Amino acid sequence: MAAGIDLTLDCADAQLLGNFWKTALGYVDEPPPAPFGTRAEWHASFGLPEDDSVDDGAWLCDPDGMGPKLSILKVPEPKKAKNRLHIDIRVPGHGSADERWTRVRAESGRLVKAGGSVLEEFDGHHIVMSDPEGNEFCVAAAPA
Repeated sequence: MAAGIDLTLDCADAQLLGNFWKTALGYVDEPPPAPFGTRAEWHASFGLPEDDSVDDGAWLCDPDGMGPKLSILKVPEPKKAKNRLHIDIRVPGHGSADERWTRVRAESGRLVKAGGSVLEEFDGHHIVMSDPEGNEFCVAAAPA
């Protein structure tokens, strides 16, 4: 049996990036684990220092349960280099190469409006982007 994976993204502003990645991936806030009724109750159970806030993290999940969970955690140190691992967003849909590329470009535009930036475009193949804190990701068509 293969191992399951979750993804964790370090950041300076967990709420900002949480909102961006919910928009980008169609994810939702992950419910707190049982028996906790709220994320704040779950967070309080760790006995963390008072300056450690529930707002220092965002926990996201695929509402259909298919994709990996994404934890976004505030850290004190800034991002210093290119990510060694990044997310590829695969835009669904069939059609000609031109039609698929049009959808990729439209998705890129939607993500720019949500706070992302285009870093480089590989015409007809994929677009390298960054989230509001500079974490790189790619937008490409799903396999035909």
